[in-house]
Amino acid sequence: MADRTIAVVGAGVMGSGLALDLACHGHRVILKDLTADALDRAERAIRTIYPLVKLKRGPAQIPTLDEMLGRVRFATDYAGFQDAEIVVENITENFEAKRTVYEDLDRLCREDVLYGVNTSCIPIHRIASLMSRPDNVIGMHFLNPVPLKILVEVIRGPRTSDAALERTRDFLVGCGKTLVVVNDSPGFVTNRVLMLTINESIRLVHERVAEPRDIDKIFKLGFEHKMGPLATADLIGLDTILNSLLVLYDSFGDPKFKPCDLLLEMVGAGLLGQKSGKGFFEYPAIR
Repeated sequence: MADRTIAVVGAGVMGSGLALDLACHGHRVILKDLTADALDRAERAIRTIYPLVKLKRGPAQIPTLDEMLGRVRFATDYAGFQDAEIVVENITENFEAKRTVYEDLDRLCREDVLYGVNTSCIPIHRIASLMSRPDNVIGMHFLNPVPLKILVEVIRGPRTSDAALERTRDFLVGCGKTLVVVNDSPGFVTNRVLMLTINESIRLVHERVAEPRDIDKIFKLGFEHKMGPLATADLIGLDTILNSLLVLYDSFGDPKFKPCDLLLEMVGAGLLGQKSGKGFFEYPAIR
């Protein structure tokens, strides 16, 4: 069902892409972040990716840019969240930061709101433990770029209700997505595997076994991946990769998840991938 009010918390790469996708499917969107600068960057990102979405889907399938932006309200506060049927959270991969957000949401949102946790690695049951209605908390792991990816990894926590799962299914199918439902575990399926692949690829660069472009070429030509692991890391954001690996390392205590020193150095130097203009590859700035 379109024309719902959907609140999106976090206007970074994932949040801005999700806001665009939801608006293209007829929903009213509240896109919240902490600062006006973050929201300005989000609007620029939406304007940048819109032509690619239009090209892929065809102009008859999506509204004009002005119509689509007219469905998105950019906000630095929680005004209007009481009207939202669904809240999707996309903030940084840090549990304490998420705790603050969910405590606010639990106080401000209506009792029957569905909480979609778009986390990379943090287990859904940890988020649900913060809420007065843990049965309405479910993982919605969208892939980047959201408007161009049809898969959503849906994570059912131990206390997620059947009704919440069905509401999630109805919502996502209505947005043209395909669901794969998995059980709760740190990193779920996608990132438990992907983060290992990325981390090991970074180690190969660090050990001078191969250059980033050649590593990615092996995956694209040898395994027919559309994008290599290092370009994928740049797209996700190397800071997000680092935070995800730290969550996995802390959760499992397995040294295979320990972040490579090169990753730590790059994040420390502000080389975050596409969002900073340079990571393992260089990118033109979004104007």
